[in-house]
Amino acid sequence: MANSDLVTNDEWIPARLLSTAGIRNQKEQEQRAASALLAVMGAVPDFCRAMLSGMKAPKGSISTFTELRFKDEDEKLHIPDGAVVIERGKNRWGCLVEVKTGAAPLESDQVSRYLDLAREHGFDGLLTVSNQIRSDPKALPYSVDKRKLRGLKAYHLSWWRVLTEAIVQHRFRGIEDPDQAWILNELIRYLDDGNSGASGFEGMGRAWVRVRESARNRTLRASDSEARTVAARWEQFVEYLCLHLSQELGVDVRHQRPRSKNPEERVAALTDRLAESGILGCSIRVPDAVGPIGVEADLRTRRVGTTVEIPAPKEGRPKTRVNWLLRQLADAPGDLRVEVKFSQVRATRSELLRDCRDAPEKLLLEDDPKRDPRSFLLAHSKPMGKKRGRKEGSFVAETRRQATDFYRDLVQGLMPPRTKAPKIRHDEQKNAESEEKPPSTSKESEGQARREREASLQRLAEVMPFAPQ
Repeated sequence: MANSDLVTNDEWIPARLLSTAGIRNQKEQEQRAASALLAVMGAVPDFCRAMLSGMKAPKGSISTFTELRFKDEDEKLHIPDGAVVIERGKNRWGCLVEVKTGAAPLESDQVSRYLDLAREHGFDGLLTVSNQIRSDPKALPYSVDKRKLRGLKAYHLSWWRVLTEAIVQHRFRGIEDPDQAWILNELIRYLDDGNSGASGFEGMGRAWVRVRESARNRTLRASDSEARTVAARWEQFVEYLCLHLSQELGVDVRHQRPRSKNPEERVAALTDRLAESGILGCSIRVPDAVGPIGVEADLRTRRVGTTVEIPAPKEGRPKTRVNWLLRQLADAPGDLRVEVKFSQVRATRSELLRDCRDAPEKLLLEDDPKRDPRSFLLAHSKPMGKKRGRKEGSFVAETRRQATDFYRDLVQGLMPPRTKAPKIRHDEQKNAESEEKPPSTSKESEGQARREREASLQRLAEVMPFAPQ
């Protein structure tokens, strides 16, 4: 067959080790996802160790299993989705695995039964995986009697975190074995496919549209159950956003929260602010970035804002400090808003970048232009995505794109002010050198004066023999 008769590569469907084709229902979706995950954990030890690091699993020979069958004391059959067993010498460690896909939640009763099975059959814990996103794997999306956790570990990962760990391991940390690297990449392709049911955050939920309208009409109340549901969903969305940035950057991007509040208190505070102002906000910390990235969704104006705050230089005239910032914003969009905060006053100055590029004096305090800038707040605002879910044009997709673009196009290129090392003045140096000479005591001074006087008299006697001795 001539080469010209071959169908072009673009028209061929690539064969996949882990295929999403032909998935017919939720049960089959979960079985395939569990099998794919466990098979790759068994084949790529570095990935498995990263997945189980929070459970303090030991290093060793890894075996993975699916569709385990256990009977309880009443002869009732239970089938966890799988298990991981690690052997090191004579020691053996293992955990059961239960997964959910799509919008299916993990049920507390089922988890409780599997913890009983884990204890009865000598396992060390239970790993659960679903699309329920949590910042801390120990923050379980289901309730469990703490007595059942004595001697056992319950650990939860979202599918989005699993995908993030696979991407970071593959792209940034590296897998030395080429076959293992290829297998891990097949898992990434599988999980990233919408048909897998394991591709991440599913959207802001059914209550989103109603809450958005109520906020716009100023009829939303903190006591509304739907307001609290959306606030809790926002917390998950922020974690989804952090994990997405982790995938792009290969570093651990985190949601910056007040440590004094537990998850319930944080959701309550978000609900109160949403009802009062129609705003949902967060702060995201990227390691080594110039400052945290703020993301704020205003449901009343239907706009999403992204911000970053930079400390101003501590040296130079006020206008020099403003010019230092404007030089860094040479390629920034003209509709970027620049707000300047000043030392020891509450007053600020705010202008669009296009209006002050050639007129930096517009960013000085109007009634006190010699007042030193303390920091610069850079803010960009765009219309909110209106569609549901997480597809193109949705709130989730558009906000994720905006935050990513804001970091890539602006934040990653910003540098903090460089502080000059303090210098020793010339007169201070001379004083320091003089202070290094040890001071003489009063007795030493008297002795030196006596010796000098005697030497003087001796010289005089040599010249004048009759001089008094």
